[in-house]
Amino acid sequence: MLERVSFDVPAGAMVAILGESGVGKSSLLNLVAGLDRPDAGRIAIAGQDLGTMSDDDLTRFRRKHVGFVFQAFHVLPYLTVAQNVGLPLALNGQVAPARVNAMLAAVGLADRGDSMPRELSGGELQRTAIARALVHRPALVLADEPTGNLDTASAHGVIALLRDCVRDEGATCILVTHSRAAAAIADRVLVLTADGLAESA
Repeated sequence: MLERVSFDVPAGAMVAILGESGVGKSSLLNLVAGLDRPDAGRIAIAGQDLGTMSDDDLTRFRRKHVGFVFQAFHVLPYLTVAQNVGLPLALNGQVAPARVNAMLAAVGLADRGDSMPRELSGGELQRTAIARALVHRPALVLADEPTGNLDTASAHGVIALLRDCVRDEGATCILVTHSRAAAAIADRVLVLTADGLAESA
């Protein structure tokens, strides 16, 4: 259960929400994404109140305006790397191979577009997920423990890449993590506990 959680994220900013496992970080992201609905309160993105939208409207809103980066990557095993990256564009009825190639280059995978996910390392899979999250130029990127399945060296590179790509694309990012090292890249760090959400000391 989440209580006493209130925060604003300026456009173009990167905010990290730090907290221990089980405190509700993923639940908070699901609420921000409109995947769950709050019992009370209001969630607004770019001036749009998610609580007033139908499920179909929320789905269309997410497809157009939100990008996701997950701990478990969620890269589809039967699609090539390029097809995975281009999936958000396809869902929006767009075909833009040049944009896909540009995002692959941005995450250092320009030569892996025809590869299958099984051929990639964990770090490369997360780079694929970052490219996929940003390919359709979303206003908001939600990253849920994006380094949780990576070794320390890969995690450092991926989190720096996420920061740089988000800034290059002009997106807003909310990153939830239990890692202070990962949170340190953000413009602002908030700490989520059972007592609510507060600025990091």
